[in-house]
Amino acid sequence: MDAAAKELKKTLRGAALARRDALDPAWRADASLAMAAAADTLAIAPGTVVSGFLPIRSEADLKPLMAALAQRGARLCLPVILDRATIVFREYLAHRPLVDTGFGTSGPDADAAVLDPAVMLVPLAAFDAQGNRIGYGAGHYDRAIARLHAKGLAPRLVGVAFDCQRVDAVPAEAHDVRLGECLSESGLRRFPLCL
Repeated sequence: MDAAAKELKKTLRGAALARRDALDPAWRADASLAMAAAADTLAIAPGTVVSGFLPIRSEADLKPLMAALAQRGARLCLPVILDRATIVFREYLAHRPLVDTGFGTSGPDADAAVLDPAVMLVPLAAFDAQGNRIGYGAGHYDRAIARLHAKGLAPRLVGVAFDCQRVDAVPAEAHDVRLGECLSESGLRRFPLCL
């Protein structure tokens, strides 16, 4: 990707995150509950391994959605950053305490089982109508998805964002993986298939 496209991506990320940060915290809490109400729309079968995430900064709070999915029989896991380049997904059990996992995150401790998610709820900074996403710039999820693909797995990718994070177009790089769907406060939207 050329320098101009990288700069555009950085600008889009900053503007989308500023819009998200400006949302009233009480409104964000209500919007997070609206996302939880969409649990049935996700149509996740019992026993399916689903990776969620705990909110950092002004992200949607997926704890209500994850609780709803667990009630429907999903097996949950959370991302844990092992180093600056690697994420693993450790099993999340509501009755087990979480530990500081670095980089401003918390998650299951090292004794938790490492799972390969079949459905990934993916955090993002911005997204477009084609399912392209802008992450936070470190590439953690792109590498995690690539590792799952290398194992012959094809997880269902569901971005999670507020509607205000949508942009007209995301400049995509070769390593970027498109989302199939995005969950927001207005519901689940499906994107055109990648051809």
